[in-house]
Amino acid sequence: MCAATAGYRGRSVLLLEHSNKIGRKILMSGGGRCNFTNLHNSPANYLSANAHFCKSALSRYPASRFIELVERHGIDYHEKTLGQLFCDVSSKEILQLLLTECDWAGVDVRTDSSIYRIDKVADGYRVKTSAGIWQCQSLVIATGGLSIPNGGATPFAYETAKQFGLSVLPLQAALVPFTLQPKDLEVFKPLSGVSHRIRARIGETAFVENLLFTHRGLSGPAILQISSYWDPGAEVEIDLFPELDLLQWLGEQRESRSKADIRTLLCQQMHKRVVQTFCDLWSFEGPINRFDGPQLAAVAEAFHRWVIKPAGTEGYRTAEVTRGGIDTDEVSSKTFEAKKAPGLYFVGECLDVTGHLGGHNFQFAWACGDAAGQYV
Repeated sequence: MCAATAGYRGRSVLLLEHSNKIGRKILMSGGGRCNFTNLHNSPANYLSANAHFCKSALSRYPASRFIELVERHGIDYHEKTLGQLFCDVSSKEILQLLLTECDWAGVDVRTDSSIYRIDKVADGYRVKTSAGIWQCQSLVIATGGLSIPNGGATPFAYETAKQFGLSVLPLQAALVPFTLQPKDLEVFKPLSGVSHRIRARIGETAFVENLLFTHRGLSGPAILQISSYWDPGAEVEIDLFPELDLLQWLGEQRESRSKADIRTLLCQQMHKRVVQTFCDLWSFEGPINRFDGPQLAAVAEAFHRWVIKPAGTEGYRTAEVTRGGIDTDEVSSKTFEAKKAPGLYFVGECLDVTGHLGGHNFQFAWACGDAAGQYV
């Protein structure tokens, strides 16, 4: 995005890719359909030490701009839940869109180009690569974070930032499944493959979407979302009935079906195996007419406030993004130029801007790429 934007301005642009294939993370995204943006994108969808940093770029290049680009290239797309837009056919279409724009803008794209050294020179930067030595007035680092190393991720951006005196905030895998403590895994591993709608909460932040039990822990959209706000050792509060007043519902069932087993009743609201697992865990059993008011309240409280302490996460191998990164105080929110290194720009995931699940990280990439491309 940055290369094409700069090329259309008449700049001479060279795009260097260290791997043998362009856009591998684009191709992998969205189950091969690429969730390329979100209709409801806003600054509220990002986590950063400076919540205001992303506002400028997003306001100048909103989701509607990228949607227009997608439509100009004749790419069919559809909305899934919560404003998420996906290609009808393949994520290859988004990659081809970007490569076509670069071609039209006269960008020279080269793969298999390892970067050995970057030096500041009088009128810009000298870059020593496996394909030779290049000199430029402006140098843009758009190499992402540590997430999905088999997709080509490296710490290159962070190392370059430190080389030129920029601070890098602590890094952590985000939008990532949780692993469970051995005792908890023993309880929940048999539920592997089962999903259930929940509210996951840490502090004041909560997400209502599906949870997926896995053979190693917990995943699904709600878990991936809340993982961006989790720190090692913290607890996650899960409401297994986010859209139901369980106490009121159980009271109604006691009146109308007094002899029914509480587990049988709960199976109307959730998967039978989930009911069995949690009722075994909390020792809830027997006809509902044996549960008095306080006991029903205890049942409701247990299901509405299941508190779990993850053992950790699946790490960068499966994380969709990297939380933390280059301190945004070191970079202009208008141009994305490093304040301490004129002519050096950082865009995308390498910055301390972490989007929610659902196309927001791509939208930030398009927005800051366009912004930097206007100034390089």
